[in-house]
Amino acid sequence: MKKPFKPFFEQRRERRGLLRTGLAVAAGGALAGCDALSHDDKVVNVLRSAETLNDAVHRVLGRKAMAQEFSPADIAPKFRANGTTMPVGESYAAMVANGFADWRLKVDGLVNKPLELSLPQLQALPARTQITRHDCVEGWSTIGQWKGVRLSHLLNLAEVKPAAKYVVFHCLDQMEEEDESSMYYESVDLDDAFHEQTILAWELNGKPVPVENGAPLRARIERQLGYKQPKYLYRVELVSSFSGMGGGRGGYWEDQGYNWYGGI
Repeated sequence: MKKPFKPFFEQRRERRGLLRTGLAVAAGGALAGCDALSHDDKVVNVLRSAETLNDAVHRVLGRKAMAQEFSPADIAPKFRANGTTMPVGESYAAMVANGFADWRLKVDGLVNKPLELSLPQLQALPARTQITRHDCVEGWSTIGQWKGVRLSHLLNLAEVKPAAKYVVFHCLDQMEEEDESSMYYESVDLDDAFHEQTILAWELNGKPVPVENGAPLRARIERQLGYKQPKYLYRVELVSSFSGMGGGRGGYWEDQGYNWYGGI
């Protein structure tokens, strides 16, 4: 029997109810298999405390280490979409209709030279192509080929100020049905921002990034889990802290309970 269709925001509410199980990733083991654990505050606190350990271990091993790259033969026939597959609202739909001709990426905040670039301008910059595996906190993975500009290149053009500590990605994805201000956001520190494999990708498997995968531009932070790969980008902001931004934890799902550092 076919399962009844569930509205997008209802699916998201269900996912939010399960998301705390993803905290188990911080311990470096398998995903939690029982939702009951996700409602036990003692368990959640233990798992969350492992985030600091996970980050520390990665720093000891080297945050410059490269994520595994694969061969063209390993590319999945279809790259599975995660999270939103079409942002709500007329604004994004209009961008899709005109091929993102009016879309611009802003790079601002704690920089000396703010940038505002069209998609063709981004595509004219030096690019990197990489075949990597996307690991979702929900337990699945898929391999795809991405092409885009290194985030480090944009940050060097913008001249990051010494006070900056984090890069915040602002997206066109509204997360709450009744709240137009609930736009998806995510962040990384400067170690990950300047990593060789951190790119802002406009191409997936040789074609423009599809809408369901984050058109026109998505971040690829290859050594972290899927929720750290924000889609539908329109702004990159350099900040010194997350104070006054969302719930203050550095990302939409982090505000709901996910770890801020999702390293793998």
